[in-house]
Amino acid sequence: FTRDHLDYHGSMAAYLDAKLRLFDALLPEGAAAVAHTSLPATALAALDRIAARRRLRLLTVGAGGAFIDVQGTEPRAGGTAVTLRHAGRTLVLDLPLVGFQADNALTAAALALATGARAEEVFALLPHLAGVRGRVERVAVLANGAALYVDYAHTPDAIATVLGALRPHASGRITIVFGAGGDRDRGKRAPMGAAASAAERVIVTDDNPRSEDPAAIRAAVLAGCPGAMEIGDRRAAIAAAIAGLGPGDLAVIAGKGHEQGQIVGDRVIPFDDATVAREEAERGAG
Repeated sequence: FTRDHLDYHGSMAAYLDAKLRLFDALLPEGAAAVAHTSLPATALAALDRIAARRRLRLLTVGAGGAFIDVQGTEPRAGGTAVTLRHAGRTLVLDLPLVGFQADNALTAAALALATGARAEEVFALLPHLAGVRGRVERVAVLANGAALYVDYAHTPDAIATVLGALRPHASGRITIVFGAGGDRDRGKRAPMGAAASAAERVIVTDDNPRSEDPAAIRAAVLAGCPGAMEIGDRRAAIAAAIAGLGPGDLAVIAGKGHEQGQIVGDRVIPFDDATVAREEAERGAG
């Protein structure tokens, strides 16, 4: 539960209410409800109240989780080793997933277990999962070992989350390339810049400016990260990020993820971050 869709919901409280309807109105009474322990305390408390009133079986997953207790994680090349405890057993799983993707996988595992799947089968399948396109997706590795990732992060919390997820996988510096969408929540732009400042190199570029002036959007983002580099052309920004990568570094191109186009005015220009990143990586290698 993070800042998102406020152009529709209007406030975080209204957004939380909409999310909680899944448990308060749509989930049958007495059913199982799974929650990750990383949820804000207010959201967990609200779920506790709903579970008590509707007799839901609230099952928690994550560090200190009562149902699946994640006791430790270790970054691996392109994935994460997870040590967990469930039903009195301790397991170590190698997941081909990074950061919050591993959290999502374990939450899905808890849902499967809660609806009757056998633990042996569920935990045997987890190491064979594949990540979702455009979500912390490793799209290229340079000759010097630097890695390129694409992610859909387009809010302050999401940017902070993806940088936190990738930090254990970088022995060197992290570069982030990102922008903010036009005709959407304007209040998140400077906070996005501030969140991106956790990276060693920050490049502010265009996302989907839509009907707004791209330079004005970039200026609003740069207010949160005044020391960042500004390169409006998204391809040029990606190329600049790649050119500055050394051994052990990584770059994340954030904001558009799986999207196949860039919306400028009333036009959709073909643009895929993953494809462009690979093309620029190959051009640099050549």
